Amino acid sequence: MRIMGTLDDGAAYDVEVTGQQDRPVTGSRRVRALVEQYTGKPVLLGPLGPRRTLEPTDTAAVLALLRAHTRVLEVS
Repeated sequence: MRIMGTLDDGAAYDVEVTGQQDRPVTGSRRVRALVEQYTGKPVLLGPLGPRRTLEPTDTAAVLALLRAHTRVLEVS
């Protein structure tokens, strides 16, 4: 899954969410660090739930994390 967006400071990112345990996100060190920081913590998959623990292999949870903490512009 390819995700493009901007971080809070306006910096653009373009990442590939691979769903692999050893390297779940490629393309941006800052986004990869964000995913690593929240791994093992609960993430809301939608505005009202459900809540799921973030695992690097769970692409839906990684996308939800990016939607909550960045401005996602395109998902393909």
